Order: sequence, then C-alpha cells, then structure tokens
Amino acid sequence: MSLSLLPHSINLKFSVKRHHKFFASTPKFSSFSLLPTTTSAVISPLSFASDASTRHVARAVAEEQAPDTSSDDKAEAPNPSKVSSKLVLVIGGSGGVGQLVVASLLSRGIKSRLLLRDPSKAVSLFGQQNEDTLEVWKGDTRNPNDIDPAMFEGVTHVICCTGTTAFPSRRWDGDNTPEKVDWEGIRNLVNVMPHSVKRLILVSSVGVTKYNELPWSIMNLFGVLKYKKMGEDFVCNSGIPYTIIRPGRLTDGPYTSYDLNTLLKATAGERRAVILDQGDNLVGEVSRLVVAEACIQAMDIEFTEGQIYEINSVKGEGPGCDPVKWRDLFKAAQANKPSCTSSLF
Repeated sequence: MSLSLLPHSINLKFSVKRHHKFFASTPKFSSFSLLPTTTSAVISPLSFASDASTRHVARAVAEEQAPDTSSDDKAEAPNPSKVSSKLVLVIGGSGGVGQLVVASLLSRGIKSRLLLRDPSKAVSLFGQQNEDTLEVWKGDTRNPNDIDPAMFEGVTHVICCTGTTAFPSRRWDGDNTPEKVDWEGIRNLVNVMPHSVKRLILVSSVGVTKYNELPWSIMNLFGVLKYKKMGEDFVCNSGIPYTIIRPGRLTDGPYTSYDLNTLLKATAGERRAVILDQGDNLVGEVSRLVVAEACIQAMDIEFTEGQIYEINSVKGEGPGCDPVKWRDLFKAAQANKPSCTSSLF
C-alpha cells in the first residue's frame, strides 16, 4: 500500500502578510490512503468489563477480511485532483491529531487554513505548500486579542484539535494549562466564530462527564476533564453547528519527525477497527489516525450535527477513508437521547 506523503527536503520560505498571515509555496502532497478498503462494515454488540461494572455498548467495527494482495494497489485513496468547495480551518494543526488532519485534508485536495502560535512549524511538518492549498495564520486561542476574525473569511468548516497534558509538564510552560487551552481557548475561539460556519468539529476526551468518579478523578486532578467539559458545553450552547469527538487514550504519535510517510507505514494495520459509542461509557485506546479520519468524515455526515461521539480503536482493519462505512459506523452509534447535556452553565 502506497503512503507517499511528503518530500524529505525542506526549504523554509515564509512571507509575512497582513493580519499575521503566512504562506509557503511548493508542490502539494501526493495522494495517500490510511487503510486498504477491502473491508466490510459489521455492526455487532460489544461487552467489556470495567472495575465498576460490565457495560454493553454499541460496537460498530469494520472487521478484517482475508487479505487480497491482488487488490492492494487498487485500494481507494483520497483523490486530490477533485476540486473541493470546502475551506477548513484547523486549530491545533501542529499537534498529534491536528497534523494528521491537515495531512489528510491536503491529500484530498481540500484547502486548509491553519492557526498556529509558531507558523514555522507548518513547513517543518507539511513542507512548502501553494497558497491555494494551505494558508498559515499566526494566532493564539488562549488570548482573545490574538484571534483575528478575518481568519474565518470563506471558512466552511472548523476542526479544533487543541490540547495539553493532564498533569504538569514542560508543555504547561507559557501558561499552556488545561484551563487556558481547553476552556478559555475554546471559549475565545467560539466567541469570534461566525454562524456561517457549516460545522465545528471539536476533539475532546472520554470521561469528561465523570471527572468526579474513579478512575477519571485521578486524570482530573489538575482539572483537564472538567475544563474540556466546560469547553464542550460552551460549544453546545453557542448556536454553531457542531460535532464533538471524544477519543480514548491516544496512540500512534504524536509525530515530531518530518518523515510522516515512514511513521504512517509503521502503524498501518494495527488499531484500525473502530468502535463508536454515545453516553461517555467507552474505556480504552484509539489511534490518532482514526480520530483524524473521524473528524474529516463527520464534516459530511448530516446526522452527526449536534452529536457527541466517543471513539476507540482495536486491532484489525477498519473503514479506512470509505465514507459509506464511516456513515454506517456513526449511524450505529446514534443514541435516542439528547447528545449534549450542559452541566456547568
């Protein structure tokens, strides 16, 4: 399976424009597919035990079929030659999930706009891109005065993947705490976001509704789950169309090497079978690759609007980039209850 993403040599050439807007120019990504598409979506019940109880959740998993090497080269991949009408603003595009979101958007030929505190990271991660493919704006959601409303001009969708560590670490340097990133940052972003945006996709976390219960209370010792829930609630009450994705513990990355091609190959075929649920009952892990793909797929699935999903992944082949299989997965997880319950406002 070909996963050619990026060239290996980079020349950093940024030009500064008005509104702290940065561009880089050079060829686009080549096409890639995260997964082979010789799979079939199977909906089956899953039971799993936790320390507290045994819960039954809806399991929507694309089961691995017997390998067919003759079709490997024919696996469907995003086609960058197709012109997309989307302009996707990615917040947190240099992070573990965000960088995979951006790479996948570019491989699909979807124009992207990044908001980064340090615009030079865009070239080190994604190479030099033509302005028609990738725009980079300098800004910081933690500071309301550092978010230029002009960055939303023409934007159809927003994917927000910001986050920090749950416990004090070097990543907290410079006031990069959960309160500043997961609460104030989300509030500041939403406050300037126009209602013309068709969908805001927010990456949050499992356990946010149970941060006072074990084992989640341990993870929440410094407030990360509480602040993520506050951010979720603000989004839910904003009037902006949204979908919230709550991943389990993240695996596969984050990637700090420019050679994403090698890293993606190394993780392909591991944790790709997808489990989606609602109700904040999932406990487990999920590949960052799967979370990134879920964010992109949710943009085009109308019934995911106004919904919150938890997501895990297990070993086995998954839906890849197949929109029909992802639609089936989201549909199977749909619950007959209000998806957003605001408890902090």
